[in-house]
Amino acid sequence: MPGLGGRMSTVIKSKISKMLDRAEDPGETLDYGYQKQVELLQNVKKGIADVVTSKKRLQMQSSKLEQQVVKLDTQARQALSQGNEELARLALERKTLAQTELQDLDGQIKELESQQEQLTANEQKLRQKIEQFRTKKEVIKAQYSAAEAQVRISEAANGVGEEMADLGLAIQRAEDKTETMRARASAVEELEKAGTFDDLSQLGSGQDDIDRQLSELTSGAQVDDELSRMKAELGSGGGDAPALEQGEEKA
Repeated sequence: MPGLGGRMSTVIKSKISKMLDRAEDPGETLDYGYQKQVELLQNVKKGIADVVTSKKRLQMQSSKLEQQVVKLDTQARQALSQGNEELARLALERKTLAQTELQDLDGQIKELESQQEQLTANEQKLRQKIEQFRTKKEVIKAQYSAAEAQVRISEAANGVGEEMADLGLAIQRAEDKTETMRARASAVEELEKAGTFDDLSQLGSGQDDIDRQLSELTSGAQVDDELSRMKAELGSGGGDAPALEQGEEKA
């Protein structure tokens, strides 16, 4: 699909933008920008130094040519005074070439001086801008640090920070468990007062009310049968019945 690639690219770019926004530290960004401007200023200074060096070299060559022009002029005069016109002509030709070269050097020197002045003016403007940026950078960093501290304090006070949110969830879970445990304790206490646990213990013994009544009837019948046998034995054997020990009741 032709539009799918564009949509995916937009989504990816938006995700990357959000990640970069979360990871970006304004203080570090400003410091990096300031560092780049300082590097640019250093490059401008280096350019000025290179121009001045080149100008100095040309000025040295110009000084040598000026000396050579004076020397050739003197030699031409001396040759001519001695009647050697040909030698004087050669000296003057060399003097002319030196003067032409000297004029070219003077033009180059003036051009370099113009570049030096322009670079120096730009360097001063750039230096002022960098100083203004540095001051503004420090103000912004201080404001950001203060705002960040205020946000953290406010989040901590209102429990909306990530750590405070996790702590709030832990407290909520602890409170829920405590309430559940209290409810269980209250339920146990209520069941205990109602005798539910006694009924449960009796159920555990395997007897209900009917079983208990039947057991009592069976036990009473056994006692009656035993008493009848004893009476029969005493009646057939004769003699007085043995006296009961002190504290016992008569049958």
